[in-house]
Formats: sequence, C-alpha cells, structure tokens
Amino acid sequence: MNKKYYKTNYILIAFALIFALVSCTDDLDTTPLDEDIKTGDNVLTDAESYKQLLAKCYAGLILGGQTAVDSDQDISSINGGFSSYLRLLWNHQELPTDEAICAWNDGNLRDLHDQDWNSSNEFVTAMYYRINLQIAYCNNLIKLTTDKPEYADFRNEARVLRALSYYHMLDMFGRGPFVTEEDEVGSFFFPEMATQKQLFDYVETELTTIENDLMDPGTNEYGRADKGLAWAILAKMYLNAEVYINTPKYTEAITYSNKIIDSYSLEADYENLFLADNHLRTNEIIFPITSDGNNTQTWGGMTFIIHSTVGGDMPASESGIDGGWGGNRTTSSFVSLFPDVDGTDKRGLIWTEGQNLEIADIFNFRDGYALRKFKNVTSTGAVGSNLSFPDTDFPLYRLADFYLVYAEAVLLGGTGGTKTAAVDYINELRVRAYGNTSANITEADLTLDFILDERARELYWECHRRTDLIRFGKLTGGTYNWPWKGAVAEGKSTDAKYNVFPIPSSDINANPNLSNISGY
Repeated sequence: MNKKYYKTNYILIAFALIFALVSCTDDLDTTPLDEDIKTGDNVLTDAESYKQLLAKCYAGLILGGQTAVDSDQDISSINGGFSSYLRLLWNHQELPTDEAICAWNDGNLRDLHDQDWNSSNEFVTAMYYRINLQIAYCNNLIKLTTDKPEYADFRNEARVLRALSYYHMLDMFGRGPFVTEEDEVGSFFFPEMATQKQLFDYVETELTTIENDLMDPGTNEYGRADKGLAWAILAKMYLNAEVYINTPKYTEAITYSNKIIDSYSLEADYENLFLADNHLRTNEIIFPITSDGNNTQTWGGMTFIIHSTVGGDMPASESGIDGGWGGNRTTSSFVSLFPDVDGTDKRGLIWTEGQNLEIADIFNFRDGYALRKFKNVTSTGAVGSNLSFPDTDFPLYRLADFYLVYAEAVLLGGTGGTKTAAVDYINELRVRAYGNTSANITEADLTLDFILDERARELYWECHRRTDLIRFGKLTGGTYNWPWKGAVAEGKSTDAKYNVFPIPSSDINANPNLSNISGY
C-alpha cells in the first residue's frame, strides 16, 4: 500500500537530527571546520528542509527512536519499542481501566492496571519524558521559524502539536515543567512548574489564538494538523474543565463540538475506521497518528496495539499480521456493557473462542475475552503492505467522540445545544452499530450513566477511558470496581491520588521548581 499523504519516514527523521545541532550553533559564535557538518545555516535552506523538520514533530508521536525500528532510542532509560508516544499513551489511558489488562510482566507494567504505581515506575517516567521531548521538538521548529513568515503554516502546526502534548501533561500529570520557544535551548536553567490552571489557560489561549490561521478541515495533507485538531483538543479540555480547574466549561465544549459536527460526517461502517485503509475515512477521522508498514517501522505504535491484542486461538492472519504477542485483552466489566457477545451491537468486536470471560490469572492471555478492533487488513480484505508493521492509522480524534461530548455537555447544563439534537446524534451512532433503529434511545434514556457506557462501547481502546472514568468519579475510589482493579481479583477501592500520574522522582530531585500533587 502506498498512502498518498505526509509520510513520517526515516529519511525525514534522520534529517531532523539537526535539531540538536541547530540549537547549539544558535548560541556559539564559531564556524564549523568541516563544511560537511550539518548546521541550520547549510541545511535549512528551503521549504522542503523546514518541512522535514516539521516531520519530526509528527514522527515523534509514533516512533521510539532515531533510526530503523526504534534504534538509537529517544529515551535512554527504556527500550525504544516500549517508549513510542502512542504506545505509552495507550498503556496509560487503557491499562488503569476496565477496558484492558495485559498478560505481560515487563518491569512495573502491571502497576498500571493495579493502580499502585509510584514516581519511580519506568513506564510513567517514559510517558512524562516522551511528552516533554515532543514539546521540545515543537519548540525548536517554532523558534526556527519565528522570523520567517513564509513558514507560518509549519509554525502553526507545530503549535497545535505542542498544545496537544501540553494537554496530555495536564490530563495525565496535572502539572509539569513549562518551556516554550522563548527559552534558550541547551542553556542551564530549571524550568518553572506550570499548575493545572496554568496549563489549561496556556492550551486554551494558544489554540484560540491560532485557530483561524490553521487550514480548514480536510484541506491540509492527510495526517497533518488543521482546525479540526485544535477544535478537538479544546472541546475535550472544556468537557473536563471541572476536573482540571474546578470550573465548568460545558457551553464551550458544545461550541467546539458544533464546529466539528458541522465539518465532518460519520463513516457508514464502524469497522472501516480501524483497518489498514482507514486513511480513506477522513469524513470522520479528525486527526490520525499515521502508520505505514514500510516507512514507520516501530515495535510501538500500531504494531504494538495490533500484535499485542492477538493471542490464544485467534488467527493472526485474519488481523493481517505475522503473529500475535498474547498481551492485551479486556475484563468482564467491559464485556457486560454490550447486549451480547454475538455482535448484535457491531461495535463489540469481541473474540471469545478459547478465552475465559473471567480472569483468574492476569498473566494468562486466555483469561479475559479478547478484542479485535484494529487490523492490518483493508476494507476490501487485502493485507497491509507489511505483516510485521501495520498500515493502520490510529484515530486519535474522530467525529463520534464529539457527538457524545455534545450530549454530555448538554445534560450538564451547557448552552448552545439541545437534548433533542443530542438524542439524534447518539441514535446515529446506534443505527450504525445495530444496522437499524431497534436500539434507538429516547430523551428519557439519555442519562449521564448511559453516556459513560456508550462512550465505552463506541470509543474503547482509543485512549479515552481513563479520562472518562475520572470525569465521572469512577476511576479511583470504590464507586465502580472491575476485575483486578487495585490488584485483587474482584477489584477494590483505590486511592484518589491515582487520578494523576506522578512526576518522576528523577526530575523532582533535579529541578527544585517541581513538586508532585499531594499523595506522591
């Protein structure tokens, strides 16, 4: 498969290694002795060279290293395959919830599902450093284009990507070091810490400032940021504002959901959104993290998501891969959200053959039903271009999410929407899921608990569940327990501190400006 879009391939990534060199030469009044040394002056010579630097800002979302298959890893403390942004994001948003549990005992990975991690957990540490590294990539491009109006579009894209990572910092860590292009790269200083309110205000201001300067939805190259991504980040942040800053922003969530709803349409077939040609589904997918079997080869990203979810009696060939890793499956609490496991609701892509519903042994893949949502197979049945590395893109944001954001915000008192429209939007999702109107709801059925369950049915394994459960007060505490929450088979109440992850102890010790939220 040869995708016609902006590829984050290894040529671009190798080129982007001059980030570090450019930063150094900005501050030194010296001339390289070797004319072949790559510096900003002799490499950043035209639009294509700046575009290749921008490519690193996108590649940082999917790849774990600087060269082929996560070699020369970006984060030295953990294997490159484990440390890709998407793989870490998926683990942190799914494993602490009822949607996923992993059969592997790598390091302290199990802590994520047990909800007993600490500030030394290597996966939490890697997520924290990955977010900050992604911010650094974007900062550098923004700095290099500050006085170059001809590259304003590249600069604005990088600002959106930086805002995305700062939003993830806000959502997952609740605070963190704050650095922009205004700070000197390579200088010795301790970044100031941004609080939840400061991060929220920064992301809001940044995105609303550049919103109108971004390209309209669907007019940029596939896989690149446009207005849709900015709207999506804002709508999600506003929906969660009471968690983040103790201030409701439901009217704003409706405003930005409406912008998205007016600009996108539902894909007719739910499964098509998660196949190897889902780059054709730009009517619904707002922003993908792109994969290409020949150009984005990593053991993280979609390679991890697809391979890790195949095991037991599941035929790997039906998922378009050369073998399953027998890792991630789901809990009985998630399965119970569907009317049955026979596919009445077609979103329930549940594999039961050879699997046990209940989990007696976390480390036995056959304990827990498997989910086969993502495949390296196209909508026509063709296998992706590479059996080891999928062509399937990850739909980080898509329209269906914002139908549900709209409905929830309406119920919580936001203005600019109606309950009637909310019901209509949800019924569009349910008609697609059931193939008819048999499962349609009425206004009386539209409750907050229904929306939480519907979000799970529609968006499972798309990196939303942890944030959703926190918003509903159900991730920690004992209001909602699922198998192996709190490291016991029946599930138990957990400490509220696990609603956020801790800043790593290594950074706390190194920077006197940083501190953790109470409890860590």
